[in-house]
Amino acid sequence: MNTVPPPRRVLVLTHTGDVGGAETALLRLIGALDAGRFAVQVTTLEDGDLVQRLNDGGVLVSMLDAGRLVRVTRDRTIASPFAVLRNAGDTLRTARRLRAHVRAEKPDLIVANSLKAAVLLAFTAPGTRTPWVWHLHDRLASDYLPAPVAAAMRMLARVGPRRVVANSRATAQTLGRSGRGRTTVAYPGVDASAFHREVSDGRDGPVGIVGRVSRTKGQAEFLDAAEIVARSLPDVRFRIVGAALFEDRDDEEALRRRTAESELLASRVEWAGWSSDVPGELRRLGLFVHASPTPEPFGQIVVEAMLSGVPVVATDAGGVPEILDPASAGGEPIADGVRRTQSGLLVKPGDAQALARAIRWALEHRAESTDAARHAQADAADRFGIERTAAVVEGVWDEVVERARGRRRR
Repeated sequence: MNTVPPPRRVLVLTHTGDVGGAETALLRLIGALDAGRFAVQVTTLEDGDLVQRLNDGGVLVSMLDAGRLVRVTRDRTIASPFAVLRNAGDTLRTARRLRAHVRAEKPDLIVANSLKAAVLLAFTAPGTRTPWVWHLHDRLASDYLPAPVAAAMRMLARVGPRRVVANSRATAQTLGRSGRGRTTVAYPGVDASAFHREVSDGRDGPVGIVGRVSRTKGQAEFLDAAEIVARSLPDVRFRIVGAALFEDRDDEEALRRRTAESELLASRVEWAGWSSDVPGELRRLGLFVHASPTPEPFGQIVVEAMLSGVPVVATDAGGVPEILDPASAGGEPIADGVRRTQSGLLVKPGDAQALARAIRWALEHRAESTDAARHAQADAADRFGIERTAAVVEGVWDEVVERARGRRRR
């Protein structure tokens, strides 16, 4: 008589209750996993929208008290020797609580879904004899993290997890020697049907940027480019969708004031605020702009815009070129700092003049932009489906669990 083995028990650890890119990727992944093979529960260090959405999806969630550790940002982590000592104490206390939690739950595998989660598991996992995998959503580079933090995290990747699942080749490359033979790339997948809209030849709508408001996300550069474009194309309208998290609220307020006080921007730029309807926001745009001055690890919003049938302008750094120029073909230079690929335009990051040139070109070459949007939509549906991501991740999880069981049997 054949018996079906029980699903592998997987405990995912993430530090935040907010829903950012890494958490969105996690929610989509859990929804696509084979429930007959993997039983997933999630542990967080704070309450928030993530917990609610996991509960709505029938996922068991538990929360651990991490004290002040939850709200230590990347920059503040090394702000002073006193901060380092204080954070170390919070880390050790939280690790003790996590160790007891893991021993009680007895998972077959633990998954770290953030940098802080990986640090905690480096302290915790050895005492539980439970293998862990790091789902890496951050580039471990000095242009993205403080240099000492990036170096420490690369060392952790070498000695801690059994495997690393990186969200792009660009992210994997920042591991250097630490990732050799231990890293698998699994692009964050998307349900194409949630975003799909037929590409329109006569598409109209504002030029828009969608995402969390932050210095690293490019709203300031977007406004710089909007001012330049407005001088030559006065009828163009711009739309900013998103809101800042607590540590970036002063920056958002400064950008809003700048918009209101600018003769060129005040009547042309709409600040829409946070929206839960990202597909709807993307579908209303005439042109989507990704303007991050800091190289992004991946760029889920770029994929979502492609699936929505919106022409795309995006920064040429980090994981984004893997989305718009997957074969590294180079594309066609069409202006200083701008190159054209089959799926859209790539722009030198942090260069508002180049961004403005790309926006103008896309608006003035409607037929070419529409052709690129059609190609991008089909390509994104083929390469970034959530089913493909789930299959890659399931393979890594299976391998790690089986190897761990083999070691225990010996």
